[in-house]
Amino acid sequence: MKNTLEQRLNALKSEYESGQKMLAELDAKRNQLTTTLLRIEGAMQVLQEVLAQEQPADNVTDLPKAVR
Repeated sequence: MKNTLEQRLNALKSEYESGQKMLAELDAKRNQLTTTLLRIEGAMQVLQEVLAQEQPADNVTDLPKAVR
């Protein structure tokens, strides 16, 4: 009986350690993904700002030649 309980305890410890390792790996992947998404968001914001600045210049070229 004691031997069976010790075996079960060892198996549970092993599963627990595996779970902790997987959780740490997932946390690292989440942090990497969050960083990547922040970079993408920043790049999108820069592009939107550049496009917004160029928008009025594009409208000038749409005006008739006599008005320019």
